[in-house]
Amino acid sequence: MKFVFKARNKNGEIKEGVIDAINAEVAVDLLQKNQLYPLSVTTEKESHDIEKTLSRYFDGVNQKELMIFFRQLAILIEAKVPIIAALIAIKEQMENKYFQKVITEMAGDIQDGMALSDALKKHQNVFSLLSINIVHAGEISGNLRKSVEYIADNIEKNYELTSKVKSAMTYPIVVLIVFFIIGFLVMTMVLPKLTMMIKGLGAKVQLPIYTKMVIALSDFMKDYWWAVGLIIIGFVAAIIYYINSEDGSKEWDRVKIKLPIFGTIYKYLYVSRFADNLGVLLTGGIPIIQSLTIVSSVVGNVVYEEIFLKAADEIKVGGTISAVLQKYPDQIPSIVSQMVRVGEESGQIDSVLQHVARFYNKEALDMAKNLSTLIEPLLMVIIGIAVGVLAFSVIMPIYNIAGQL
Repeated sequence: MKFVFKARNKNGEIKEGVIDAINAEVAVDLLQKNQLYPLSVTTEKESHDIEKTLSRYFDGVNQKELMIFFRQLAILIEAKVPIIAALIAIKEQMENKYFQKVITEMAGDIQDGMALSDALKKHQNVFSLLSINIVHAGEISGNLRKSVEYIADNIEKNYELTSKVKSAMTYPIVVLIVFFIIGFLVMTMVLPKLTMMIKGLGAKVQLPIYTKMVIALSDFMKDYWWAVGLIIIGFVAAIIYYINSEDGSKEWDRVKIKLPIFGTIYKYLYVSRFADNLGVLLTGGIPIIQSLTIVSSVVGNVVYEEIFLKAADEIKVGGTISAVLQKYPDQIPSIVSQMVRVGEESGQIDSVLQHVARFYNKEALDMAKNLSTLIEPLLMVIIGIAVGVLAFSVIMPIYNIAGQL
């Protein structure tokens, strides 16, 4: 819940703004912790800042922009530039209007006495729990620059890996889409002309059953192409809608790690993300249970989220992470469980996790690069079979009929 406040700082200046809290009492406590003395605290109306909401919907903040933000912030902190001045300098270089508004609000909150991590926490739709907690750990340890640099490196690695995997998967998807579009055009525009020729030449000739089926399908497509198009568009839209729903998203998370070829890439991607993020959090001094909880929320797959939450529960009762990971050999490779166990026993789990992350990051990238090589022969076989069926069903009868005349 958001509250609009008016408060006085220790210098007697009046400050106004918006704060997130469960209730008004918590909002007052937060203001007092930031050395602000509340004069009024009222509930914010839901219609507040429509422009900001629309801007967030259309613009958003992508991973590349976040990477640039944290990278520049780390450089400016190292150069001894005050946080507020650093944020203002970064804002002026940002093209994303919504992100500019977020940074401006953060600078205002910090000027009012709020810590950087608390200012980030007010914008959890932009900044992940991973980033917020690493910044908080850096503030406590007094090494904020190193923590911010950790975040920039982590976002950069995740961004590069995810983008390369997506770009590799784009090729077969584009080929299949183009193939279906061409097939649709052939069935609705080209085949009807050829089947008219067959009907004219073969009026007294018995046609094969498969040719009759192709002719019937072609006639149907020619007359009802609009209905077929609407059905296809509706089917695709329904799938997209379902995948974007809560239940559909969970089901898709379970399905995609079981897909041939693609499933292995996804598994390596999630394992790499888990190891890298957990290693960064532990290096930053975040407690292991809290680190696992954070990692579960940013790994990007509900199956792995459940596994890591179970690992956090296991540690609460004196267990180990490796004991939980070993129970899921289909999702977590056995070598990962063994390496984590070695790290736990040696007390160097953060170092071991970085080795795991580098290995599976490379494996995922190599598989993504070779994906087109693996998929291309299969696509050629599918396309070849489809073309062969059409040729055998349409072209061959024309030659046979012409030969009998």
